[in-house]
Amino acid sequence: MDKPNQLDDLAKKLSEFLPSSVKNLQSDFEENMRSGLESGLRKMHLVTREEFDIQTAVLLRTREKLEALEERVEKLERQS
Repeated sequence: MDKPNQLDDLAKKLSEFLPSSVKNLQSDFEENMRSGLESGLRKMHLVTREEFDIQTAVLLRTREKLEALEERVEKLERQS
């Protein structure tokens, strides 16, 4: 499920808790809740799962290169 649909679903679920006397304001409440949630999430500087996975892969490659370099340095130190 994509992010906009998740926010819409969450806003609808929250609007279900409104008292029946204000149910006529439900659509306004859902839109305002969705905007508020979206704004709050933006302020948290969250990354997408795709961005996270890319950075994890980069970190793994970097770690592998570091380990290979450490081994080379160790071999060179033993030779001298």
